[in-house]
Amino acid sequence: MNAAAAIPLGWSLALSGALFLIGVAGVLVRRNAIVVFMSIELMLNAGNLAFVAFARAMNSLDGQLFVFFVMTVAAAEVAVGLAIIVNLFRLRETVFVDEVNLLKG
Repeated sequence: MNAAAAIPLGWSLALSGALFLIGVAGVLVRRNAIVVFMSIELMLNAGNLAFVAFARAMNSLDGQLFVFFVMTVAAAEVAVGLAIIVNLFRLRETVFVDEVNLLKG
């Protein structure tokens, strides 16, 4: 791949930052638990994009290795998170974060 066709590091980091900010806004604004989990996944993918961009800029494979581990943790988080959401829906018949207050006696 020649240098003219490569995406600059700044553009990749700007896209990563924009995706991360969209994820943060989704977590803070939305009250649906499924949308909150999707926003968290968006933030994890923004971090993955930054890892890959820095790894490519430094000609290293360490970034891809970190992305592999982050994707593994994200898959486990989704499996556990969706199981919790399904159980909450069965118990409370809602998936809105504001209406779920199980820790109150």
